[in-house]
Amino acid sequence: MVLVASTMLALGTPAPDFALPDTVTGETITLARFAGKSALLVMFICQHCPYVKHIQLELAKLGKDYNHSGLGMVAISSNAVETHPDDAPENLKAMAIALGFTYPFCYDESQAVAKAYTAACTPDFFLFDGDRRLVYRGQLDDSRPGNGLPVTGQDLRTAIDRVLAGQPVPTEQKPSIGCNIKWKPGNEPAYFG
Repeated sequence: MVLVASTMLALGTPAPDFALPDTVTGETITLARFAGKSALLVMFICQHCPYVKHIQLELAKLGKDYNHSGLGMVAISSNAVETHPDDAPENLKAMAIALGFTYPFCYDESQAVAKAYTAACTPDFFLFDGDRRLVYRGQLDDSRPGNGLPVTGQDLRTAIDRVLAGQPVPTEQKPSIGCNIKWKPGNEPAYFG
């Protein structure tokens, strides 16, 4: 396991488009699906990572808590299944069903979407406003496996609540930290490592 931090993509960056299969329904999910939403949260997660497992109940709770708000949500796994079969689409589907995700959980087989977002770790969070401009990229909260702090989602929830209320999000943000995205051999992006 290689521990890495978010790339901290520049605030104001427009949300890159994508077209990915939802592992649960098989439906192709695109950026256009979230038209009309006041905000969009794109989360890069996976099934096997201990950092994701540590917060997975909060990820499910986020979906339930914001299900009827103006927030659109999508989770994406970009890990290479050749080296990490636990992150194969059927296992992502099982995870989404077991946790009761209320949002699509997509598989980025080519890893092109992870590269477009400069995703580096699992978990990695990208929150966009109604104009699909990046307003938050950073950690869920201060909790990490083994540090004894409770998982609250405080940092991300504060950013979401501010966007939904039409208020600015503070620009001082702490990077997310987790396992590196498992790149296919020879597919590592320039920003990685």
